[in-house]
Amino acid sequence: MSISRRQFLKIAGASAIVGLGGISAIDILQRGQFEASQVSKDPKALVGKRWAMVIDVKRLDEETMKRCRDVCHRIHNVPDIDKPKEEIKWIWKEDFEHAFPGQEHEYMGEDIKQLPLLVLCNQCDNPACVRVCPTKATFKREDGIVMMDMHRCIGCRFCMAACPFGARSFNWRDPRPFIKKENPEFPTRMKGVVEKCTFCYERLAIGQRPACVEESKGALIFGDLEDPNSEVSKILRSKYTIRRKSELGTRPSVYYIT
Repeated sequence: MSISRRQFLKIAGASAIVGLGGISAIDILQRGQFEASQVSKDPKALVGKRWAMVIDVKRLDEETMKRCRDVCHRIHNVPDIDKPKEEIKWIWKEDFEHAFPGQEHEYMGEDIKQLPLLVLCNQCDNPACVRVCPTKATFKREDGIVMMDMHRCIGCRFCMAACPFGARSFNWRDPRPFIKKENPEFPTRMKGVVEKCTFCYERLAIGQRPACVEESKGALIFGDLEDPNSEVSKILRSKYTIRRKSELGTRPSVYYIT
């Protein structure tokens, strides 16, 4: 079927709208117009002004961290590449010394130094990665989530150089053959693009919390920083928390209760 440029743009616009309710772009093109019910957001969608996460380190154990990692990587089609220089990771385990460099000291107990932590993209309020991306492939949504547009990514890796947390991975090879069981509801990536955690934006759109939060048994708490009644806001007012490399001014949205 040949289409005009105007029709192509109509399809592209349809594809960019959240909540099409399973209607294909071709169906929309054939109908000639959008119906309000086809383009409106899911009424169950979670809406926030600035999403944030609090991680209670004392409630983490090896099993919980593995569950969080496994569910994240499974639903997001993260490839399992057993080579440190080529591995792709959205959420992973790190020790205190490497997660919080400069905050350790010679009198710190070994139990603290070896404390296992979960680390992920910090969804910074002032993200350095967004500023350096020449194609706007990485951008920040109004609710604070730092996103990746894989189709705009040209693989320059400026964002990786700018990110002080090592939260981004580059696909040196086609990742698809390394996906153990593909989730058809989430897009796979291709060779030559960068990817990272996106706070499960696709789950928020249908009223679900991030997968790692649901698997954590309370160790990970998610909510809106701008809502004083949200659980994360209440925790941050009542508990002492730290953020990774906060001195750099990126204003991370992931907090740790140590």
